[in-house]
Amino acid sequence: MIGLGRMGANMAARLINGGHQIVGYDPSEEARQRMVASGGGSAASLEELCSKLPTPRILWIMVPAGAPVDDTIAGLLPHLHTGDILIDGGNSNFKDSMRRAESLRASNIAFVDAGTSGGIWGLKEGYSMMIGGDEKIVEYLTPIFETLAPSKTQGWGRVGECGAGHYVKMVHNGIEYGLMQAYAEGLSLLKHKKGFEFDVHQISEIWRYGSVVRSWLLDLTADALAKNPELEGIAPVVADSGEGRWTVFEAIENDVPAPIMTLSLLERIRSREKESFSDKLLSAMRNEFGGHPIVKE
Repeated sequence: MIGLGRMGANMAARLINGGHQIVGYDPSEEARQRMVASGGGSAASLEELCSKLPTPRILWIMVPAGAPVDDTIAGLLPHLHTGDILIDGGNSNFKDSMRRAESLRASNIAFVDAGTSGGIWGLKEGYSMMIGGDEKIVEYLTPIFETLAPSKTQGWGRVGECGAGHYVKMVHNGIEYGLMQAYAEGLSLLKHKKGFEFDVHQISEIWRYGSVVRSWLLDLTADALAKNPELEGIAPVVADSGEGRWTVFEAIENDVPAPIMTLSLLERIRSREKESFSDKLLSAMRNEFGGHPIVKE
C-alpha cells in the first residue's frame, strides 16, 4: 500500500483485519508508524517497500491524481519485475489510466485501475470498487477485492479493460455532485421558509426512513446537522477534485445532455468566488434599463 493518508490507511487496516500481509510506504514517518500500530509492516522508501514484498508483487497506490501517480510509478519501476501488478485506487482520469497501462505493458507489468468509493467509512462499511483491467489479472486479485468490499459478492466488480474502472468512478462522482446539490437546495429552502421555522435536522431524520429520497448520503447529512445544526464555522466554499469536470467533458464529447451534473459543478465553482464580477454587472444592468437601485458595498 503506497500512500497512507486516512483512506489509504483505512483500506490497509481492512486488509490486515482480513488476514492479508500488508507493507505500507508513505513519506510521512507518522503515517508509517500508524501502519505498524495497526499490525502491518512499513518501509521508509519505495525501494525498501519492493524488497519486502514477495513476488509477484502487488502494489496498491493511493495518492492524488495526476503527477503524484506518475511520479510514484516512475519511482517504483526500477525495483519491479515481470509479473508485478500495480493497482491505482485513487481518482485518476481514465485517459491517464489507459496511458499508464499501455506504458507498463511494455515492461510486462500489469496495471489495474480501481475506482474506489466509501471514503473514511470504508474500514467499517467496506468499499465500492469499480475495476478496470485484464480479466485474468482481476481474477487473481479477487481475494483482495473481496476483503475490501462490503461483502464477497456485493459492491465490487470488473467493469472492463484498463481505464474502465476510473471511467465508471468518474460518472459515479458526477451523479454524487447532483445528489448532494439536490439535498443542499431542498434543505436550504426549508431552512429559509419564514413562518414554519422548520427543524431541518428533524426533517432529514424523517426522510431517512421509508422515504423515496432516503440514502446513505442523507444519513451522513442528518449526522452533520445533528452535530452542527447551524453549520457554524463552515465557510460556504465547496471544492471539486476533478471527477465532476471530467464527467461534464465526457458528456459534451459524447453528445449526452447532463444538465444536473453540469449545474452542480458550476455551483461548486461559483461558491469559490470571493468577489462576483458577474453579479455586480447584473446589478449594473438592472440599474441601466430599469433604474433599479444598486446596493453599495
